[in-house]
Amino acid sequence: MAEAATRRRGRSGGGAARRAERTGIKIETAKYIERNIPLFEVLNEEALEIIESNAEGILEEVGVNFVDNPAALERWREAGADVDGERVRIPRGLARKLCETAPSRITQHARNPERTVEIGGNTLVCAPVYGPPFVRDADGGRRYATMADFEKFVKLGYMSKWLHHSGGTVCEPTDIAVNKRHLDMLLAHMTLSDKPFMGSVTEPSRAQDSVEMCEILFGKDFVQENTVMTSLININSPMTFDDVMMGALEVYAQNNQACIVSPFIVGGAMAPVSVAGTLTQVLAEVLAGIAYSQLIRPGAPVIFGAFVTSIDMNSGAPTFGTPEATHILSGAGQLARRMGLPFRSGGGLCGSKLPDAQAAYETAHTHNAALLGGVNFMLHSCGWLEGGLVSSFEKFVMDADQLGVLHHLARGVAVDENAQALDAIREVGPGGHYLGCAHTQANFKEAFWRTELLDYKPFETWADEGERDTQALASNRVEQLLGGYQKPAIDPGVEEALRAYVAEKKASMPDAFV
Repeated sequence: MAEAATRRRGRSGGGAARRAERTGIKIETAKYIERNIPLFEVLNEEALEIIESNAEGILEEVGVNFVDNPAALERWREAGADVDGERVRIPRGLARKLCETAPSRITQHARNPERTVEIGGNTLVCAPVYGPPFVRDADGGRRYATMADFEKFVKLGYMSKWLHHSGGTVCEPTDIAVNKRHLDMLLAHMTLSDKPFMGSVTEPSRAQDSVEMCEILFGKDFVQENTVMTSLININSPMTFDDVMMGALEVYAQNNQACIVSPFIVGGAMAPVSVAGTLTQVLAEVLAGIAYSQLIRPGAPVIFGAFVTSIDMNSGAPTFGTPEATHILSGAGQLARRMGLPFRSGGGLCGSKLPDAQAAYETAHTHNAALLGGVNFMLHSCGWLEGGLVSSFEKFVMDADQLGVLHHLARGVAVDENAQALDAIREVGPGGHYLGCAHTQANFKEAFWRTELLDYKPFETWADEGERDTQALASNRVEQLLGGYQKPAIDPGVEEALRAYVAEKKASMPDAFV
């Protein structure tokens, strides 16, 4: 009797579990993209060799500045560079030789192992917008970002199927003190999502805080032996490495955490107006930055970064989605692959003030350039507006939806027996249709990419539903995703320890808003 009762309880429990699975909200995340398509290569062998030679010549003749960082200057001197004041001139071949110890592929672990990503080779990892001080939505318009906004973006990122990474500063929460907000942002990424995330770089001590919080989340030994953070180290183009960014790089390199070494270039202002000249400067800066990371710790994980836009010569504003940007992105990707390094560039970049047609055109150009240009880590892949000044909730979900297109393009074209569809062609014959044939019935669920946002309904249905444009549909999508949000499980003791660390750190210093 007892055994029979146990069997009944087991069957009942299993049925309840299956019903819960059918009716519950499923948080689905697609695996990072693995390309099965050829890349667009804009530079031939001769052009690549010219740019590489010129970049090494610039490092040797002009050099780069390491500002307010005596320890960095001493490291370069010991490595064989010519150091004059803060100017470091690197002999031809030295930087490239130092870069050889950097790994060609990085595994960034997430606290949920199913969300762990591979950065390098034929992969593409998509991460959201990074850095804007403002946010925009259809109801509140443009305003300074708050911590509540930041948490909403982290939740949207967690709920977005085609987004592989939680990112970093998805917006600047200006209602939190500058010297403390990194703690709240990291805590949000660690507890509201279980996707991989980025560390703080705004001050070396904040990078150290990031490492220590990760040691609570993952365990100290695990952090020292594995990469659990990717962080953005911008170079002050032209050719200047400041002590803040280099200090953060030093912390992360010492602790085996990945850094994106990335020039921040507006062509015509911080680099030459020509594509070849800009690529020369990009390569010189990246060579110096990555080489320095390897002086800190040989084998430290790094990513070849290239954030490049041009300038509008009438207004002085940066432009995005232009053909020159695509040429530079593609060329930089070729240079990164020749060095055997992961590559970061691209994103949902646009100069538009609203999530409108301009934003869509410019974003699509950059998304496609990133896919075809060999980008391995695409920061700003969704949510970017107004030249990076604004994180838009509507554009976040619009872009995140379109990342699904990149997944499907990257698959390439199957030509196996099922894909050839000869049985379907024979079954239907001349003058028939394929809607009911066996091949269609077997494949229709997965045959075509399907948007979860855009409207393909007949005019009459669209009109009856209120003639909603894409922004209105996106607003509804934001509400739908946030309404279905479920916090991922986390060990209560770990979360308590993280919150205690944040509280103690914040209590140890007065607020600073500069």
